[in-house]
Amino acid sequence: MFNKGEEKKSVAEMVNSSNVIAKETTIKGDIITFGNIRIEGTVEGTLSSKTKIVIGDSARLVGNIDTKEAEIAGKVEGEIRCSDILFLKKTADIDGDIFTRKLVIENGAVFNGICKMIEESDSKEIELPVKNNTKSKDDKTELTKGKEVITG
Repeated sequence: MFNKGEEKKSVAEMVNSSNVIAKETTIKGDIITFGNIRIEGTVEGTLSSKTKIVIGDSARLVGNIDTKEAEIAGKVEGEIRCSDILFLKKTADIDGDIFTRKLVIENGAVFNGICKMIEESDSKEIELPVKNNTKSKDDKTELTKGKEVITG
């Protein structure tokens, strides 16, 4: 169907592509892309990118971010996972946990949550911090050393 040259070109175009969600746009659902994405509107769902996610100062995200690199200037309510670097601009307002290798925070940014600095080997599988080690009688799930364990 495609020769190798066309296939390589197609993959390169996907990775180098840029997507923009405009200021007056609202999306409900998950967005997965190989290329860069810039949000200026509202998104309710998970954002995943193999390259970079930019949340503009007029943007609002209710959901999680999973990417290599992110730059946030707007409002995010959810978990942020960056395998490389996260930039929080002075207008950023984060309500959720951050997991990243490198973090740059401008003066004025607001962050409410926990932050765990990960190493490159941890970037694929990140352990969540332990909040408690309790188990209810009806629940067959318990937290042990940052990992969820199903019992019974």
